[in-house]
Amino acid sequence: MVTAARELLAVRTPLDAELMVSDMIGAWWGRRVRGGDVEQVLGEGLVDYAAKAGTPASLTLLICLAYLGTARQGAKAEGAALAMMESGVARPGWADKVGAVKPAGCYVSRDAYGDQDTVICTFAYRWNEASQPTDRHALVMVVDYNMSGMARDAWVSSQVDKLLEQARAEAAGNAMLLFEEIQPEQARALLESAMKATREPKTPPPVSDSYSAYHAFARARLKALPPGRKRPAPLHIEAPYSRERRAMLAAEFLASDAAEHLSDPSAASRCADHIIDYGCEQDFNRPLRVSPTKCETFLLDWLPRKVMLSVAEQEAMPHVLSAWVRFAARRTALPEQGLKATLDAVWEATGKFPGAYRDPTSFGLDRPLLERLLPDGDLSALARRAFAFPYLQGVHNGVDLDRLNPADEADRRTLLEIDHGGAIDQEHLAWHEEIATRLWEGDPPQLWEAAQRLLDLGHDRHDVLHVLIEIAERIGGDPDELAAALDDIADIPDEF
Repeated sequence: MVTAARELLAVRTPLDAELMVSDMIGAWWGRRVRGGDVEQVLGEGLVDYAAKAGTPASLTLLICLAYLGTARQGAKAEGAALAMMESGVARPGWADKVGAVKPAGCYVSRDAYGDQDTVICTFAYRWNEASQPTDRHALVMVVDYNMSGMARDAWVSSQVDKLLEQARAEAAGNAMLLFEEIQPEQARALLESAMKATREPKTPPPVSDSYSAYHAFARARLKALPPGRKRPAPLHIEAPYSRERRAMLAAEFLASDAAEHLSDPSAASRCADHIIDYGCEQDFNRPLRVSPTKCETFLLDWLPRKVMLSVAEQEAMPHVLSAWVRFAARRTALPEQGLKATLDAVWEATGKFPGAYRDPTSFGLDRPLLERLLPDGDLSALARRAFAFPYLQGVHNGVDLDRLNPADEADRRTLLEIDHGGAIDQEHLAWHEEIATRLWEGDPPQLWEAAQRLLDLGHDRHDVLHVLIEIAERIGGDPDELAAALDDIADIPDEF
């Protein structure tokens, strides 16, 4: 990378240099290295190496890293660059302008469904005598609300006028699009929230191929936008729905004309609750937002993974969802073409739903056992809870296991004692209880992910549990360190 930085000496503008270095350090974005944080191991390692090189190319690289790097990288790069400049190392004439930009206007293009926002933030290095920007460029980012509001794509354009003209023209001729100017504070809040959502998953997020190349540039440019005295909420965030408000919305739906044809009121009520919960918890408190993609994701992806439905609810759900689409579209004034497209998507998904949703009783577990393992109906928790408590049926030393509740603290300890044949000291049992509780709650998610990796390698369940206990005992209460340590587990050490 230091050798490649020689190309920086040939570029003519700070924008070209910033984009080149952003692309360079994007090579490790989203990747993991064993034994440390990738930004520390590679990012700060690059700063240290460039500082030792002491060449004009490495100085230019450090100047760009001081602006584009993380806070730690930036501080180290700035200090190293100042030392090199004081020693007389030459730098390009544009180097002083790196990052010296001001916002020149922010805009958003959004579809009527609310599936995604395309945010355009324009910046300029220079302004003329009439206080007009003279060399603008635009950062464009796509925020996808069907993917937890993450930033899914990013790019930069120097054709600002053409870009804005095209966005306005597309919105003017399409009732399903809206284009408007927004305050820079709103743009910053929206995009910082989106970039945070993008980096939260531990597995590589589903972003465009170019996102990593522009990630550092976007992160740095957002800091040039004003935060505002009171931090504004991102545009997609709505007020939380209380349980009472959710129940009232469900009652309004069930009493509406859209729901009058539903033949099983009890199943319809429970299905409506799931639809509303999904909108509140997975879609930023927007249960009334409907779109083809959202409905397909709900019916074919989220429900099969997350919710234990009764047979009646399985039969009713597609019909209830269609009725909900009609109800919600009226409430939100969704254009007719959007309503039709969404209903068509639900109809197509309905044929796939029986195959996508597998009744958990088909796994060989009876419903009473499922209800004990899933009192919250969270189907995604089934595997890890069954791993934590494998003995839940039959009689052991006169104890009827079918009567014990793994969600109850006292019963949980009894089940773990039985799991160990009763021969276990209380301190070790307490650690088993700690791990079992964490697995039950899925906190942190890396715990079950690590357990699955070790199980896939053929290791014994108790050996896997003991490795998890050793890590939790060694790390202590720091959740970030615990998650990182669990992520690093590739196999069981020989001493186990």
